[in-house]
Amino acid sequence: MRLKRLTIKAVPPFDFDLSVRIFSSGDKQISNYEKGLFWQVFRIDSKLILVTMKSLGTVDQPKLSVELKSDEEISSYEKKMVKEIVSCLFNLKLELKPFYEEVKDDKIMSKLGQKLRGLKGPSTATVFEALICSITEQQISLNVAHTIERNLIKTFGDALKIDDEVYYAFPTPQRLTSASIESLRKCGLSGKKAEYIKDVSRLVADGKLDLEKLKGREDTKEIMNELCKIRGIGVWTAELTMIRGMQKQEVIPADDIGLRRHISHYYCNDRKISSQEARRIAEKWGRWKGSASFYLIVAGRLGIQV
Repeated sequence: MRLKRLTIKAVPPFDFDLSVRIFSSGDKQISNYEKGLFWQVFRIDSKLILVTMKSLGTVDQPKLSVELKSDEEISSYEKKMVKEIVSCLFNLKLELKPFYEEVKDDKIMSKLGQKLRGLKGPSTATVFEALICSITEQQISLNVAHTIERNLIKTFGDALKIDDEVYYAFPTPQRLTSASIESLRKCGLSGKKAEYIKDVSRLVADGKLDLEKLKGREDTKEIMNELCKIRGIGVWTAELTMIRGMQKQEVIPADDIGLRRHISHYYCNDRKISSQEARRIAEKWGRWKGSASFYLIVAGRLGIQV
């Protein structure tokens, strides 16, 4: 077993515990947050590295202690790549002060910003992971979707054994491309979703779809158009992928029933609202619709009142 350590600073404010608490119910063999420690396996090229991190700093002087473990030697390049992935995973470079300034005239969001100060929405290590998970979560409950995602990862993801414990990395496009429809369905996917996932994986594996390059585009409408050309991907899936995998804070997945429920709770006295009404309410958050949406979701889960 090889071990390396590094320290990563974040743009303040950043509340590590508040931001990663969403992983506290995760699978311990995939990603989890427990007793101040978060861990997950990352793939750097063909090498798997178990990354464990904890907070060393404060909300206003945030700093993470990161430990890297692998069954192979870890190079300086791989340490650098892990640092970039961790920064992406927790949006460490995101400036929250402009968000708080943008919503200062919205009494509800302004108060949530104060009560959840330093909260940053997590991302995924790759856009591919975000897209596959978004397809999986179409029109089913999150609990069911997360079970299917765990099945996919443990069935098709590569395993890393560290200190007699086995951890799993997210499957590669090549691995999902070669999977049969039947084996994907055994993970809990419908036949159509299994086909969609194979189609997307094949496009990425064959080099016909460069999701990371797509992430670099500024125009979210262009990204939306490109994603929606792919079979099985509609507006909701594209918007969720942009927020989760591309850190596009100006996007809101307003077709999401759960998100609309949180918006309704804080802005509409819990009455049922349409996606159009949700988008209208979100206009007051400017280019920070994604961050505002995450604040509403976390506030709702924590039972925060304003």
